Amino acid sequence: MVERDLAKVDVAGSTPVSRSRYFRVSLGGSVRNLRPACTLAFLLPIAAGLLACGSSRSLQSVSVSPAAATSQAQFTATGAYNKMPTSVDITSTTTWCIGSTSGVCDGNIIAGATVTAGLAQCQAGFTGTVTVLAGQAGSMGNPDGGNQLQPFGAAQLSCP
Repeated sequence: MVERDLAKVDVAGSTPVSRSRYFRVSLGGSVRNLRPACTLAFLLPIAAGLLACGSSRSLQSVSVSPAAATSQAQFTATGAYNKMPTSVDITSTTTWCIGSTSGVCDGNIIAGATVTAGLAQCQAGFTGTVTVLAGQAGSMGNPDGGNQLQPFGAAQLSCP
């Protein structure tokens, strides 16, 4: 380290006080002054990178297509993640169920339709519309209830 006096302050009846600034000396012997803004610009990306290394890849949202179908249909689910690759076909790996638009699976309730790996079909004799859900299974409300999917995507299946 090399010390350089910036200013000397002389106050009557007191000892002179020196304000000093320290500089790093590089291997070549020249004096280098890193300004706070430069230091921050250098260290901030490194800190962000280190924080990102500690966090895992997580599912941010799910979209289901087609948005609506009739009787029997193969739905696909696409997951959006926080890290690359950000858009992934999760049709074969996600949780599928019939449920509500709030993302809760019907559980042991007879829903009028079934869905397995995205293939949804109406049960014989059922007339109406059901919500097909795809997403990440979360907590279960009660033993007979279904999972709360979070995040999730939804589509409609109309049964004639």
